[in-house]
Amino acid sequence: MTTDSRQVTTGMLEAVPFARTLGFEFVEVAPEAKGGVRAVVRMPDSSATHNHLGGPHAGAIFTLGETASGAVVLAAFGQLLDRAVPLAVRAEIAYRKLAMGPVLATARLVRPALDVIEELESGRRPEFEVEVEIATEDGQTTSVMTVVWTLRPN
Repeated sequence: MTTDSRQVTTGMLEAVPFARTLGFEFVEVAPEAKGGVRAVVRMPDSSATHNHLGGPHAGAIFTLGETASGAVVLAAFGQLLDRAVPLAVRAEIAYRKLAMGPVLATARLVRPALDVIEELESGRRPEFEVEVEIATEDGQTTSVMTVVWTLRPN
């Protein structure tokens, strides 16, 4: 049902040059994780991504979260790429605390992947949420994000 995690990592870095530019590292892509499909992406600490306070810029944090959500989508639905294109529909992020140092985005698919696939196969264009928690390496949550995705039939 799902795509191999190495394919997701390689595919994301090839298809999304901005993820390479920001130095994102794919820590984990777990298509069969307990609680649903999960991905963890790390952004190293770099002065090139800092804001005026010395932490990661809000745009870099947003991109990290969106990238982690995209890895979840590919892990869950990569086998459908020959007949559907995944597209981010909208996103909402709440910046709760200044992040300092490297940060990790942990993304999880909210709906069961099979429900989304059944909706697509019934001729509808599914929308589904991926929730993302962005935290420092010591586990302090700094931002939360929800990205709504769709699978657009080819």
